[in-house]
Amino acid sequence: MAALGVEVNVANDDGETNTAVNVPESVLRRDQARLEEAERRRNVKESQTVKEEKSDFFTSTFNAEKTGVEEMLSSSNLSDRDKAAKTLEEVTVRIQQLQKFLNDSMLFLTQYEIRQAQASMQKLQSSLDEKRDLVLPKKKFAFRSRNAGASKQPEPSKQTTDKSASDVGGGTVVIDAAISVYQCGFSNAENQVLIMQAEEIQQQDVLLSHLTNCKVRLYGCPSTLHIKNIRSCEILCGPVSSSVFVDQCTDSTLVFPCQQLRTHNTTATQIYVHVTSRAIIEDCREVRFAPFTWTYPGIHDHFKVAGLDPDRNNWTDVDDFNWLAAGTPSPNWTVIPEIERISSWDFVGPS
Repeated sequence: MAALGVEVNVANDDGETNTAVNVPESVLRRDQARLEEAERRRNVKESQTVKEEKSDFFTSTFNAEKTGVEEMLSSSNLSDRDKAAKTLEEVTVRIQQLQKFLNDSMLFLTQYEIRQAQASMQKLQSSLDEKRDLVLPKKKFAFRSRNAGASKQPEPSKQTTDKSASDVGGGTVVIDAAISVYQCGFSNAENQVLIMQAEEIQQQDVLLSHLTNCKVRLYGCPSTLHIKNIRSCEILCGPVSSSVFVDQCTDSTLVFPCQQLRTHNTTATQIYVHVTSRAIIEDCREVRFAPFTWTYPGIHDHFKVAGLDPDRNNWTDVDDFNWLAAGTPSPNWTVIPEIERISSWDFVGPS
């Protein structure tokens, strides 16, 4: 039985095509497969080269900018408060830009490179916070009732709370915060509804601390959000330009979009998050995650102001620093089953 083949014309020494050779089809297929494999390997090599070049560019650029920020922080003049404040504002912007550069580069970075960069970002943010504590006066939080009139001088927190309760016959009171030049938020409150609007927190560092059984609504895009010593609270916040730091939170529900999330010492807490990097937990138990589901008028514009991509949410990418067993899920966090997730939230706003 004759083997199937393909007739191929071969040129002679004079350049005339007059010789026919019957090449078996299996040989042609083998040659074609060899050519395709060589092309595939070439493409893989080129892709790897491009990836390595991008990674090298990221590393050199990231390290150069990180060094520049560290030099600004170390050289800031603590004796000149106004100048130091301006320097810290510039550092804050540069850290936000560096975080965005990291987020945009994650597609081609290795997990090791991402972890190293995130650790560097955390160190920069901590250095900024420490420097701010040295340079800027501590915030003395105070509250004012929305029904307490147009007075521009806020009263102390406890007095204002008592007065507001008597005005409306007791119970939960809707209040908002007196704003500091450098930091704003709420502290030392219980059984209250706490609200801040976009113009109050726009690109500010917001601190929520020592709150119990409170509902908090932040309708805007702060620069950073710090949540500390919270119990049985429901906290909803608009897009955060850089990082959210959670510490000592128990039996609460947190809802926010952000560039980076760091959660410490937190137990029995639900986090509805939109995060463009990988969330990090440490010394946490019974933490449950779900995608961000809150909305309010103007939130799409706030996503743009914060520099967050609304279509990029890594809410299931959680690194547990206390769980290093590769291939085995951490027992310290889980995903909230879809049937249990909250899709609509109670409206909380001014009367």
